[in-house]
Amino acid sequence: MADFDNINKKTDHVVIVDDDQSNLMVAGRILSSANIHATAVKSGQALLDYMMDHSVDLILLDILMPGMDGFTTLKLLREQENAQGKDTQTPVIFLTADEDEESEVTGLSLGAMDFIKKPFIPEVFLLRVRHIMELVQLQKNLSDKVDMKTKEIEDLFLHVVSSLADAIDAKDTYTNGHSGRVAKYSRMIASKYGYSRKQLDDIYMMGLLHDVGKIGIPDAVINKPSTLTPEEYGIIKNHPVLGDRILKNISEMPSLATGARWHHERYGGGGYPDGLSGEEIPEEARIIAVADAYDAMSSRRSYREVLPQETIRQEIIKGIGTQFDPHFADIMLSIMAEDTNYEMKEQET
Repeated sequence: MADFDNINKKTDHVVIVDDDQSNLMVAGRILSSANIHATAVKSGQALLDYMMDHSVDLILLDILMPGMDGFTTLKLLREQENAQGKDTQTPVIFLTADEDEESEVTGLSLGAMDFIKKPFIPEVFLLRVRHIMELVQLQKNLSDKVDMKTKEIEDLFLHVVSSLADAIDAKDTYTNGHSGRVAKYSRMIASKYGYSRKQLDDIYMMGLLHDVGKIGIPDAVINKPSTLTPEEYGIIKNHPVLGDRILKNISEMPSLATGARWHHERYGGGGYPDGLSGEEIPEEARIIAVADAYDAMSSRRSYREVLPQETIRQEIIKGIGTQFDPHFADIMLSIMAEDTNYEMKEQET
């Protein structure tokens, strides 16, 4: 392995792979003269070893090499990058002395971005290298801008959803901050269960909007200080259906309605609105059901203060297998055990 460099600082880094020392020297000098840092390796395996610990801007890869040819090397490089979890693939230009159309088709189908003919013509060689690196940089800049705009849209959506959740909670005198806490606890349970970042974001949204159907419930029913009549209780029980009806119109996130519709189903059956049980209940709804019940018990109501942590623990244990999915109930119990100062509750304002 050899590095071609000069006294100037270089930002671009290219690896040249060729078993011919003279080709390595010529390519290295051309790149170095253009202030491009060049590293030379003599085999496909040497490239794979080098790329385990380095990131480069471009690879110039000879096709015909003893042992492992360029095509095999590129296949193994992509497998290696995938195994390392790299977000982007290193661009590759094949070096070839042949005018073989079949080789070009094979190389392009493997993901190569261009071909450079040998022997090298310095001006053409450098133009092709620069062109590919500029193209890759433009693609990266565009991707970064798309990511930035996507993040801005996601943040705006979360802000709107959070505001909507606050509006829902404001309808009920005794559920201040309920939706936000349910979203938080749901994400904590899902995190311990092993959800991905995307899944955690999704269940947080579901938790925020699980009670959205209460928008359609009269305030007089929601805030009634005395016992509800059977008719009034039936109106309250309709909020999951109303929530589903509201959220299913958001086609960009069809799963958003999951928590709203099924968070009152019971693992052992007997819940509403659809009387589902066990694994019939969507997983996210089973998580939200535990988080929702926990927050209900750890929050103030018109008829009581926040319940003691031990009382809540016993109630969750009592509901395992009947009201709650045993696995998610156990996770909630483990989270409670870590909350030694009982901070997970509605705080006094």
